[in-house]
Amino acid sequence: MRLSGWVHNRRNLGGLLFVDLRDHYGLVQLLARPESPMFEPLARVSKETVIRVDGTVLARSPENVNPELATGEVEVEVTDLEVLGTCPELPFPVFPEDATSEDRRLTYRFLDLRRERMHNNVVLRSRVIAAIRRRMTELGFNEFQTPILTSSSPEGARDFLVPSRLHPGEFFALPQAPQQFKQMLMIAGFDRYFQIAPCFRDEDSRADRSPGEFYQLDVEMSFVEQDEVFEVIERLMTDLFHEFAPERETTSPFPRIAYRDALTWYGTDKPDLRAPLRMADVSELFAKTDFKAFAGKRVRAVAVPGIADRPRSFYDSIGDYAVEMGAQGLAWLKVDESRQFSGPIAKFVGDIAEELLAETGGEAGSGLFFCASDTDEQINRIMAPVRVELSRRAEQFEENAFRFCWIVDFPMYELSDEGEIEFSHNPFSMPQGGEEALDNQDPLDILAWQYDIVCNGVELSSGAIRNHQPEIMYKAFAIAGYSREEVEARFGGMLRALQYGAPPHGGIAPGVDRIIMLLADQPNLRETIAFPLNQNAQDLMMGAPAPVSQRQLSDVHIRVVPPSDQRKRS
Repeated sequence: MRLSGWVHNRRNLGGLLFVDLRDHYGLVQLLARPESPMFEPLARVSKETVIRVDGTVLARSPENVNPELATGEVEVEVTDLEVLGTCPELPFPVFPEDATSEDRRLTYRFLDLRRERMHNNVVLRSRVIAAIRRRMTELGFNEFQTPILTSSSPEGARDFLVPSRLHPGEFFALPQAPQQFKQMLMIAGFDRYFQIAPCFRDEDSRADRSPGEFYQLDVEMSFVEQDEVFEVIERLMTDLFHEFAPERETTSPFPRIAYRDALTWYGTDKPDLRAPLRMADVSELFAKTDFKAFAGKRVRAVAVPGIADRPRSFYDSIGDYAVEMGAQGLAWLKVDESRQFSGPIAKFVGDIAEELLAETGGEAGSGLFFCASDTDEQINRIMAPVRVELSRRAEQFEENAFRFCWIVDFPMYELSDEGEIEFSHNPFSMPQGGEEALDNQDPLDILAWQYDIVCNGVELSSGAIRNHQPEIMYKAFAIAGYSREEVEARFGGMLRALQYGAPPHGGIAPGVDRIIMLLADQPNLRETIAFPLNQNAQDLMMGAPAPVSQRQLSDVHIRVVPPSDQRKRS
């Protein structure tokens, strides 16, 4: 037998030399005996050297079978050896997978990808994308490619700009999303489109956001309403997560939660429903009490069943966690079997006891936690993570599940910091109630046909039923302060297309990177992307971004102007 691969590990046991040989498909154990001419050459070969061996396949004795290895019942006694690629001292070990700084891992990503975990993540990515394509085709969708070089978008994140050589002073932009193109496809008569679409946004890194570029499952459908989009995506996600994580529960249909309810119950529009606890707004109840610490404050409460017998230290530890999240403190109460309160603020709540239990869903044996702050936004920043941590520490958190939900009924408009009406989510969405709502409702009461899909506290995507009627679009933008001329200047191409017989349509674009991050159970997106940028939007392996020559700049009519502080230093 002839085998080729990388030297993964080497062991000299009782005079017998064992070498683990690794390739894309796994490991096989090589064997050399002391009397073999292959013993010394094989013993000198360093880890991660690429070798080719010829040898004889031997069955392992029953006590030496390795059930953790696909080839664990056999080994290969080496009869010939050739070194195909030498390897110097490694900057970090491939095996064992010792902790290494992320920047070093990304600088030597080709080595990092040899590690079993990273190798498996990238293979998983390939398999998931192939499954998405297969399932979308089975659902009647066609895959179309949209342009990478396009026009700059006046909305959203910063564009990556590409200067034009043939048109001096003018620029292409890399697409933040294929939004306008996929709507054009619907107007052109292609009723079910999808694409594994590359998107480019010049924005800061987060654990669930990769700077520079990312991929999304871009979907658009004609002649649909919200329910039909949900039906397709629920079927896709349920089947996909069952296929790649069968040991973790995924159920459908996904619950639908109104945006305002999500903020009240969970403190976020990206709730982790593995934590079953809900918050309640009890501001009005505490306004009836003499508890001065909550006077004039917004107050949220969480009732946790079955923890009244926990020691004081449990309650104090939750308070400490809340302080880490930015709280001044966290008040708490216990409810005994006779529904009597005890705890630091028990003397203040006697008059509202039953109302408090009714409002929070508390019961005998519960513990109640309270947070007060000047604004709902401040409380939400604190209590959203506290709610999840409470569920974990109370042992009421579903570790082995994927819990999806839809966030629906987003407000069409909100007030800016200056008190002006502006779009709150997606300006191209259809308002619920259509033109009549725009004409007759308070703008802050108008809801939009917009929705997010969330899984385990991770927003996978936003989507919407589109505003396909130009006159409604003009009115929607007018409420946000845009003149007709300004709308035409910014979105003329889309408006022109909508005037030529546009069908009702809607869509969504779940993030492929985020889906794989969940399936691989990884802490951030970079662990599931073969060659990501680091958190500073740099490619450390290839050395990008980097200066280019003056000739290259001249070709595209560009002159680099250093930042003002750099000019001063020079």
